[in-house]
Amino acid sequence: MHALTGCFRSMRSKRPPGFENHDLLASETSFSVNEVDALYILFGKLSSSIIDDGLIHKEEFLLALFNCSPKQNLFAQRLFDLFDIKHNGVIEFGEFVRSLSIFHPRTPQADKIEFAFKLYDLKHTGFIERDELKEMVFAILNESELTLPDDAIEAIVDKTFLEADTKGDGQIDPEEWKELVSRYPSIIRNMTLPFLKEITQMFPSFVLTTEAQDSQLVFEN
Repeated sequence: MHALTGCFRSMRSKRPPGFENHDLLASETSFSVNEVDALYILFGKLSSSIIDDGLIHKEEFLLALFNCSPKQNLFAQRLFDLFDIKHNGVIEFGEFVRSLSIFHPRTPQADKIEFAFKLYDLKHTGFIERDELKEMVFAILNESELTLPDDAIEAIVDKTFLEADTKGDGQIDPEEWKELVSRYPSIIRNMTLPFLKEITQMFPSFVLTTEAQDSQLVFEN
């Protein structure tokens, strides 16, 4: 056991660029400390898949999570852009945990709604315009490997705007978006990933190597 602990401490001493304290990240996200520890292993695997520098590059992010190239999927690219909080072309560990926390089952719905709005706001104007919605519908269908005729997609976009743009100004603002999601909660269905509650089971080594005292561990059903 001492050997395992020593190995774990040695691994943690090699901290990647942008490393943040696990306790701090747990206090600021929906993850527990043990879950953040597990994500640290996942992050290490992703950040070394192509370039072993302790950072997740766009190619690593897209290939690992979506199995696509940077030019193939707008939805995947938008996710990377939102995970890249500092907008420097890479994802640091703290950014990875904070962004992934949005998808945790315990994260408030309001945070998921706000994140989804940013996902659709391609031009960063604070509004969702019709062409942005259409692009994202295409991207989501592509990610789901679904094909619809152009007239069917136009009908989806038209219906969405008719219901969402209550102010009639040709764009959807955050308030209108929130109202739309309240009527159609399936819009943010993909903003929740149930497996995140089981992340420590996917990386069980942390049960053996965590530095937390037994009294500090919280086991969830």
